[in-house]
Amino acid sequence: MNKERALTIKFIGAFLVLIAMFLVAITFGAADTSLKDVFRAIFTGDRSSTSLVLIEIRFPREVAAIVVGAGLAVSGAIMQGMTRNPLADPGLLGLTAGANAALAVAFAFIPGINYMGIIAASFIGAAVGAGLVFGIASLRRGGFSPIRVVLAGAAVSAFLFAIAEGIALTFRLSQNVAQWTAGGLIGTTWSQLNLLIPITAGGILAAILFSKQLTILSLSEEVAVGLGSRIGQVKAVFFVLTVILAGSAVALAGNLAFAGLLVPHIVRSIVGTDYRYILPMCVLVGGTFMLFADTAGRLLNAPFETPVAAIVSVLGLPFFLYVVRKGVNMSA
Repeated sequence: MNKERALTIKFIGAFLVLIAMFLVAITFGAADTSLKDVFRAIFTGDRSSTSLVLIEIRFPREVAAIVVGAGLAVSGAIMQGMTRNPLADPGLLGLTAGANAALAVAFAFIPGINYMGIIAASFIGAAVGAGLVFGIASLRRGGFSPIRVVLAGAAVSAFLFAIAEGIALTFRLSQNVAQWTAGGLIGTTWSQLNLLIPITAGGILAAILFSKQLTILSLSEEVAVGLGSRIGQVKAVFFVLTVILAGSAVALAGNLAFAGLLVPHIVRSIVGTDYRYILPMCVLVGGTFMLFADTAGRLLNAPFETPVAAIVSVLGLPFFLYVVRKGVNMSA
């Protein structure tokens, strides 16, 4: 079997798994529904209470899970490829913490802020968080090292979360800030998705268009320069895309760590190290992963919900520790 055919089969298989997981996520929940109810809600225009629950609550929630999972996975893959750091993750390197702190500032100083304002605050905060982490990590001679960047990310994230909590206590915004800090997809609406799906899709599409440059950059900067790549411009483009994707995910689901770390490693074991294949596969696997985490969060302690951030952390932390202990060869 040639490589192209094998990759095609893998992509078709991943897409079918995503569809299957979406149907499972839509069907199971607090309200008792079936695939027949799902079909009726989608194709017959039925407006019974069951169909309304599916259309207005579960569909936007699970679509959001796909958007968030895809965005975080692609963002994590870009960061890992750009820095050649197997521990890179938007949640661990200050992006989501920065977005969270920016949201707290926005809630405190801009009463009645609309959702576009929340999105803008998420982007600005993610950029500030990433800038702080990489700025601190670059202060010492020897350049970036995986552990140094992660330690800087942990310190900056703790600092930014403390700022968010301090603002929440001072301005009595604990409930609003806690909603984003806890991370979750409950309450997602179609109007939110109408704003964020084009932004996330555009960011992913742009990343895929530049994926060849990312593959070259992931080898080494010397190789990239030798092949004529403009490293500064390429890094600037991918930095902006990372901020857009991570900021969009925070605006939808709040703080989620480890998804951007775990998924790219899984994908790399499936399609290899070429980012022309890694990024599209991250969309499928990241969406499936977040659907699974959200469904598990709804079913483990039903009718109460377990925060999806906790589910993602429970699944991602052992893998993070494995990567720290064993290391992962990014070029393998």
